[in-house]
Amino acid sequence: MKLIIGSHVSFKKEDGLLGSVKEALSYKANTFMFYTGAPQNAKRLPINMELVDEAKKMMIDNGIDINNVIVHAPYIINLANGDDFAVSFLRQEVERCIKIGINKLVLHPGSYVSLSKEEGLNNIVLGLNKILNKDMNIKILLETMAGKGTEIGCSFEDLKYIIDNVKYNEKLGVCLDTCHINDAGYDISSFDNVMMEFDNIIGIERLLCLHINDSKNIRGSKKDRHENFGFGTLGFDNLLKIVYYPKLESVPKILETPYVSKDDDSKERLYPPYKEEIEMIRNKEFDADLISKIRSKYI
Repeated sequence: MKLIIGSHVSFKKEDGLLGSVKEALSYKANTFMFYTGAPQNAKRLPINMELVDEAKKMMIDNGIDINNVIVHAPYIINLANGDDFAVSFLRQEVERCIKIGINKLVLHPGSYVSLSKEEGLNNIVLGLNKILNKDMNIKILLETMAGKGTEIGCSFEDLKYIIDNVKYNEKLGVCLDTCHINDAGYDISSFDNVMMEFDNIIGIERLLCLHINDSKNIRGSKKDRHENFGFGTLGFDNLLKIVYYPKLESVPKILETPYVSKDDDSKERLYPPYKEEIEMIRNKEFDADLISKIRSKYI
């Protein structure tokens, strides 16, 4: 089985996509995910196409298929609220992806806040209908959410409603986050059953990206707190089965696990553990001392 695995990487103004590729390669990854700018604000620099061209050559030379590379839309986009800013900003992100040559954009569906859930769902549909057209070479991947607050997308039924009501829904897919679906209440220790339910409601052919995160929380807690691979409540064996699930072989797997801090009580993020986690996943053997080894070696 060919494993398509990577992590979130940076996208800095100095080296743009080229820096993203170099970071991914330093982790021994063959895919990656990035933001085209800060996820917390709307400031965006022009895309440097010279760096993009260099990055694409480096990807080809190192066996990274650009069709497996993911962009994540900024957190501040909330289509469920029904504001024009969210639509215009998401449209800009779509255009930036198309310019770079990325065809998968992960999107948090949004939170309905003071509206009803039905209004929130319909606002998401309305927003996507304003953005998508039949000629776009891109798919927006609706991410499964943990269900904190008034988040939409914590059930497969939420995503089905959006997909069914968007005109050009062939441009829509799903990004399944293992931490999120656990926190939303799905039992990933029975992943066959989860996939059967997903296939019956949405269709497994729409599952185009996996965020493979462990969780700090028990199932159904609706909290959304990621943990390092194998070190949370989901566990190494359960996550490994998902990574190597035969029907999802061609789906990119992306780590969004926490940076390692100097100790368990520190909130300061110091070292990305992705190279070590990817190696552990490829070896298919859990290293219970991984975090302490990283601390002693790098921090």
